[in-house]
Parts: sequence; structure tokens; C-alpha cells
Amino acid sequence: MGLLDNIKQQIGSQFIEIIQWLDESSDSLVYRFPVYNQEIKMGAQLTVRENQVALFINEGKAADIFLPGRHELQTQNMPILTTLRGWKYGFQSPFKAEVYFFNTKTFTDLRWGTANPVMMRDADFGMIRIRAFGTYAMRIEDPKLFFNTIVGTQGLTTTDEVTGQLRSVILSKLSDAIAEAKIPALDIAAKYDELSAIAREKVGPEFASFGLDLTKFFIENISLPEEVEAAIDQRTKLGVLGDKMHVYTQMQAADAIKIAAANPGGLAGAGVGLGAGVAMGQAMGAAYGGGMMGAPAAAPPPAAMAPPPPPMAAAQAPPPPPGPAAARWSLAIDGKTYGPYTDQALRDMIAAGQVAPSTMAWHPGAAGWAPIQTFPGFDGTAPGLMPPPPPPPPR
Repeated sequence: MGLLDNIKQQIGSQFIEIIQWLDESSDSLVYRFPVYNQEIKMGAQLTVRENQVALFINEGKAADIFLPGRHELQTQNMPILTTLRGWKYGFQSPFKAEVYFFNTKTFTDLRWGTANPVMMRDADFGMIRIRAFGTYAMRIEDPKLFFNTIVGTQGLTTTDEVTGQLRSVILSKLSDAIAEAKIPALDIAAKYDELSAIAREKVGPEFASFGLDLTKFFIENISLPEEVEAAIDQRTKLGVLGDKMHVYTQMQAADAIKIAAANPGGLAGAGVGLGAGVAMGQAMGAAYGGGMMGAPAAAPPPAAMAPPPPPMAAAQAPPPPPGPAAARWSLAIDGKTYGPYTDQALRDMIAAGQVAPSTMAWHPGAAGWAPIQTFPGFDGTAPGLMPPPPPPPPR
């Protein structure tokens, strides 16, 4: 073999004779065949598999496209490239060109989400910020357009790079879709399907301008600000209770007692907190047909058994009549009368810190109002014998 034959063999070995893409990742949108400084041999075999499309690029411009199948590269099946290169019919010399493979299958379960809150105008709450996330599915419909708008101009080839570019388009159009839908924030959770359809109509044309087909679009969640969710919860409670507003008032009072009881000296002494606590006990007793702490209901006593007016209670409404022996204690707090309560209920309130031992009390047969701790059976509830307040919670 002569020197010239060796040179021809070495040069010939650099020619590319087989072009194909074996996609092992299954999630790549675009693959650039590694031509580099090598040349493609005229008559080379091009294999395009199912869900693939091959596109030849000449000096940055999209040329001939090949659909799935096996193709032998000739001037006859590369008319655009032949025209751009000025090849004559029957051209057989090797040539240089870029080859891109595009995955045309439908990519599902692609994620989108709002990195920052989106502004929304609501008729009930005014301007509010919302966050949303969901999924979508797409496929490459026009490889040439996709190359010209995404791959060729921005150099994006990986799925993450392409979907990152599309995410900003989705969020921009989604905010428009939510605004035009004019769905109240109170009803937005029940309108995900409707919003998804509107958003797809908005986002679809934008995807089409990139050569992509948006086949599916789903909104999985739209979260509202905490203060708006709290307002919605309150409205839900009112809707459930209907005309039972007295029950709702008792629920609110019970919540207030829990908060006050957690503060140092909250309901242990006289004042607004204590009055609210005892008033709550009276309301709960009335609601459930008995006294405080679940005492049994009893018929009202004769008017002659009513307690005297509470001390320092001028111009106050007359106190309610006490119950029989089972519920006999009346309490005077801030010039108002509460009760009647049973002995055990009164002890429970003192033990829980809801009533101070120095609170003025009266029961039928007593000479007048006096501190609870001065009555027989309650003399062991003096302040000195009461346990100290609990330590503050750790910070």
C-alpha cells in the first residue's frame, strides 16, 4: 500500500457514515449530534427513531428535516441543503452540517410554580397576593420553529433549561387568566378546573410561538394570604351556624377565656377578664340547661329568696334569683351579679383560678355579701393557701 493510499484511508476514516441518536435518558428534548470537524459522507445512513425528528442546520439556518425511518443522505432528499450549498445534481463529496435530533414525545408531569406571589384583585378583600403551583404536559410540534426561537437563538438544549424559560411565560399568563376569570377568593378553591382551562387558553398560543404544543395544564393549588384564609374561616363558621348566633358568641367567649387564662393574673382576680369568665360560665350554664361546670338545671326559686344588691352596685340591674340548694351561690364582680352556682362549681372555679377567694358572694340564708373565703367550707381558700401562679412559658 502506497503513501497516497494511507493518506486517503486516514482521511476516509474521518467521514461520518452513520448518524443516529440513542436516547438513554428519555427526558431530553434536544440532542446535537457530535460532528465537530468531521464531515458527513454523501450516502451516509441517517436513522431516525419513533418520537424523533432530525434537522440539518447549515450555517445556523434550519434546512432539511427528516421524519422517523432510515434515510440515505443524497442530494435528492436534501433539497434545501442542496440549494443553500449550490450543489450540482449527483454531488458525491463529503460535506459539513450540524445535525439536531428532537424528541417529539409528550413530556408529562412538568412542574410550574410561583417563585414570588402574584397580585390579584378581589371584590371582597381588595388587592391580595396569591401563590400557585401545578403541572403541565407539552410536546415539540414544529422542530424548525423550536430551533429558531429556543435552541438556535438562546442555545438551550436540556429539558431544565427549556422549561425554566417557559415557566416565566406560564406565570405571566396565569395572572392574566385569574384576573379575567373574576372568581372570588372565597370560591377559588372550587374553580381549579375552570381556571386551568382558562390558563391553557392563555398559555397555549405562547407555547405555539415556540413550536410547542401545550397538551395539558393543571392548577393543583392556589394559596391565599393567612389573613384572607382566617377571614374565610370566620365566614365559614357563620355559614354553618346560620341563625344560631348565641352559640357563635359563646364560642368566641370560650376562645377569649383560653387566651386570658394563659396570661399571668388573667382570670385569677377581679376585673374584666374575671367578669368575662364568670359571664361565660353563666352563658354556658344557660345554654346547656344548668349551672357552671355542668351543674343540673333547676327551676327558679321564689322571689323572696333573691340575694340583696351587690355591694357598691348602685344603679345596677336587679340580680337574678338563685337556684335551690343545688345551685345557690351568687357572685358580685364589678357591680354585677353572676350565678347561681353549686358549691362544687364554685370550688372548681376557685381551683382553676377563674374566681378569686376574695370575690364577694352570697347564698340564701346568708346575712349579706361577704368574701367567699369567709363562708364555712371555703375558709381554706384564703389567698395565702392558694398555689402561686404557674411559671412563664420558656422563651
